[in-house]
Amino acid sequence: MFLKSRRYFFQKGFLGGAVLVFCSGRLFGAISTMQTIQVLQEDLFGNTTNAPTPQEVHAQSYLAVILQHSRVSQKQKEFIRNGIQWLNEEALEIFHKPYVALAKQQREAVLQSVTASGWGESFVHAIFGYLFEAMLGDPIYGINTDESGWKWLQHHPGLPRPKKAVL
Repeated sequence: MFLKSRRYFFQKGFLGGAVLVFCSGRLFGAISTMQTIQVLQEDLFGNTTNAPTPQEVHAQSYLAVILQHSRVSQKQKEFIRNGIQWLNEEALEIFHKPYVALAKQQREAVLQSVTASGWGESFVHAIFGYLFEAMLGDPIYGINTDESGWKWLQHHPGLPRPKKAVL
């Protein structure tokens, strides 16, 4: 209950946002959003039999592009960034450590906790969506470079394939 009201306060005020930025630097130190995303992607998909890893399909790089891309809504970008922040807050609340500093079982417990809420389920769904986009995307975009996602799913891309990246 307190966590939800605190998030509401931070979302509604400039001062709250400033405090959140300041505190997140102190609480999480050098742990970046992208480090958390990498660990989260591995936790969500890294143990699937014969599947390419998120690193093999460059899913983290793809999400970094999404977070900077002009055609992705600011609302979606903020949701991903806030989701990472909230994931870390949940990890701190339960285990007193940021998400990436937790053992695999602890991270699983944090994911179980956050997906029990509406925002958490939507957040994990969004991360999965971008992970699959990286897995199914054309290598011309710097993702799925050895077509490992296509091979794993036995997917045959449509023709003609792009000749240059349109980003």
